[in-house]
Amino acid sequence: MNGPGIHLTLAPELRLFAPPARRAERVPTATDGASSLGHVVESAGVPLTEVGRLLVDGREEPFSYVPRPGESVEVLGVDRPQQVAGAPLRFLLDVHLGTLARRMRLLGVDAAYENEDIGDPALATRSADERRVLLSRDRGLLRRREIFAGAYVYSDNPDEQLRDVLGRFAPALAPWTRCTACNGTLRDADKESVGDRLQSGTHRSYDVFAQCTSCERVYWRGAHHARLERIVTDAVEEFGGVAAP
Repeated sequence: MNGPGIHLTLAPELRLFAPPARRAERVPTATDGASSLGHVVESAGVPLTEVGRLLVDGREEPFSYVPRPGESVEVLGVDRPQQVAGAPLRFLLDVHLGTLARRMRLLGVDAAYENEDIGDPALATRSADERRVLLSRDRGLLRRREIFAGAYVYSDNPDEQLRDVLGRFAPALAPWTRCTACNGTLRDADKESVGDRLQSGTHRSYDVFAQCTSCERVYWRGAHHARLERIVTDAVEEFGGVAAP
């Protein structure tokens, strides 16, 4: 772009998307006089999924607005908790976010996930077809126009990823109600009905079981339960919900 100039200011949390030289306040930015603000912001490196409001000389304008020479544009981040209209709050995670998907399911959050890389077009199509919020660290994927809604996952640490998503979207938590393997719902199961799926040591040592209604995987309070309990307790204390016994 080498047309009329505007001044672009990114909110502090959005500056990581821009090249270092463009992270200051009121960065002179050339436009072509025809492109929308949405295009200008994306050209600065910011996925539109991360943008809340656009202020032009102090007034709010839509992504479709075409800026005029000399205008000052302030790009604000999304409000938290972010409201997602048009469907129940459900998520779709890309192939690189498997640990986050399992932790969200542990908390009872509907989190679809593909174990194999099905490709950006298929992920975007599934987001649209199932009206799921697409979570990814891939900016290019989040720029696809067909997705229903999306959000950039800012950290590569699973603990921080979970706090980020829960803080941003405030989903209702229902711990221990969803299968961490397939995202199906769990039901109580008696030992007799699942006994053929248990190793002898497990059969002798445990009496309380749950089973997935979709993939039929069996769950019990095994060696990893204390670690999972900590994840649940921390999330419930910070973000609400009632942990099941």
